[in-house]
Amino acid sequence: MALELYAHPFSSFCQKALIALYEAGTPFTLKMLDAEHPENFVALKAAWPFGRFPALKDGDRWVIEATCIIEHLDVFHPGPERMIPEDRDLALEVRFLDRVFDNDVSGQQQALIYNALRPEGSRDAYGEALAREKLEVSYAWLDDVLKGRRWAGGDRFTLADCAAGPALFYAHWTHPIDPRFETLLAYRRRLMARPSFARAIEEARPYRAYFPLGVPAED
Repeated sequence: MALELYAHPFSSFCQKALIALYEAGTPFTLKMLDAEHPENFVALKAAWPFGRFPALKDGDRWVIEATCIIEHLDVFHPGPERMIPEDRDLALEVRFLDRVFDNDVSGQQQALIYNALRPEGSRDAYGEALAREKLEVSYAWLDDVLKGRRWAGGDRFTLADCAAGPALFYAHWTHPIDPRFETLLAYRRRLMARPSFARAIEEARPYRAYFPLGVPAED
């Protein structure tokens, strides 16, 4: 039975799952979550009342959340290269970095977006400053950790890179990465050139008007 991914192409966490599917070449059907397809929201919320996405339907089984989806694909629909290394020590490093990109990059970036979407009089200046400060800490830490590495975990493209691509792509739009972080910026460029993520970027391009802070010309 064909896999069904309940997602929207502009969502960073949906892109994370899409990258893994494209890397593996796994056939799937996109169940678009937008105003033109309300039935997909109904199906998603029937399975997962919180309604967060992406969500993967594999036969009768629902898999919720992008990291879990990628782990599920690695076990039941593996591609030529595993997203979770078989070496247990490296697997722990990859899972750790996945959490860093989700929590300390995407999480802070999204806090800034949610704040920007608030009515002007109800925005949280303190929360915004804190999120920007945390992003600066993340950028500096990642710039150091990534020195000498082609991909987040080393020489192989993994789960951590699936998380890193959308996280750094949108974070740079929201709180630009300072040019002094040359290693991090070079890694972001490599991610954007990776065919799986380049495809996700192009599929999301029609929705860029949704981004409330404007889009850098270079991207």
